[in-house]
Amino acid sequence: MKHEVGLAAGPEATWYLETAFTPGAHLGTVYDDPTTPVVVTSIEEVTTMRVPSGRLVVDAPWDDDDTWRYEQGVPTRPPRELAVRIPPGVYRVEIAWTAGPYEFFGEHFDGVECTATRLRISDAPVIGWEMGLGVDDDIDRLPPGKNPRFGADHNVGCFADASAWTALSAPFRTCVDGRWEPRGSGGAVRRHRLVGADQDRRRGRDRRHQWHGRRQSVT
Repeated sequence: MKHEVGLAAGPEATWYLETAFTPGAHLGTVYDDPTTPVVVTSIEEVTTMRVPSGRLVVDAPWDDDDTWRYEQGVPTRPPRELAVRIPPGVYRVEIAWTAGPYEFFGEHFDGVECTATRLRISDAPVIGWEMGLGVDDDIDRLPPGKNPRFGADHNVGCFADASAWTALSAPFRTCVDGRWEPRGSGGAVRRHRLVGADQDRRRGRDRRHQWHGRRQSVT
């Protein structure tokens, strides 16, 4: 069972995952203002997503490091497909909204943000959280304290069916005058199939974590 212990979310990650989708809960405080809490205001179902293959990609639809490949139309790196499989079907995509009002140079802001995104596979209670390992990840090679993740240069992550990744991500990888940018049908594709995740933002190249909830087996 050593492998399963290594996959399990620690106390901090577990707390965040449980709290982020609990309306009314507090996710810490506003930066530089410990008296103002960041509150989970609502959970919104933004769309549904088909996963006919049961193979799920969690990744960014483009990568700055692959820009020259987009320009030349040559194959890019493979998407980050999760090792865990899910039953083929249609699933709800939900986002958690938070609010943490703040003031900046005399102007007041509501501080409303999307703090987490999830693909809801089942309504059964989650009994534990585990790392979202990719098919090429090796838990034994992860440095201590590190979790599997993917890079997101522009604060964009998405869920997608692995069998349709090439077609679904193509509009995001269209190059115009040496610049890649979504255009044309890309907006529609993103709304209905590629769902962005805006969380854990940092300056520079962002890194995104993925977790999946383990539910009680039914026999």
